[in-house]
Amino acid sequence: MQCAFTNGRKRERGFSILEMMFATIILLIGLVAIAQLVPASILMNYRNRNDSSALVFAQRELDQMLDQPLNSTAFTDALGTTCYLGDPAAPNTIHPASSSVVVINNQALIDFSAAPATNFSFTYLDPADPSGVTYDVRWAVIIAGNGTTVSAKRIILGVLQQGGNGYFQPITLDTVVQK
Repeated sequence: MQCAFTNGRKRERGFSILEMMFATIILLIGLVAIAQLVPASILMNYRNRNDSSALVFAQRELDQMLDQPLNSTAFTDALGTTCYLGDPAAPNTIHPASSSVVVINNQALIDFSAAPATNFSFTYLDPADPSGVTYDVRWAVIIAGNGTTVSAKRIILGVLQQGGNGYFQPITLDTVVQK
């Protein structure tokens, strides 16, 4: 009787060291690629949060403007800033002291390259933001009416984030309120 072990060795099955090295290299390449996505996603999250903050702030400011009577020429907002809303004596034009407006692709936008207009702009520092981001807030008012009676107002409000990491597009809200 022969022993099964003396007949010769059966071929062993398993991974060779070379196959293990290739598998490890492929796994490491995948892990490095995924690890590079973490900083990119953190940056995108930061930018989205800042864009959302600017949009919420712009909407809150616009809502305060829309809450004013049509014949109102100025009001004090929740931040204590005096905001002018145009003069009915100059109807159907952008109020001369308003912020500059440019039209791009049939969309009215606030021109942030021009100097800020007195009483039609202010800078807001967000106290809840630890990075010290400020917002340049500007608006323009176009009054529709006959020179004494206001029938509608078009308010174009823009907010541009200043500071922080990277470049942020300005946010523009454009609305009309009428009787």
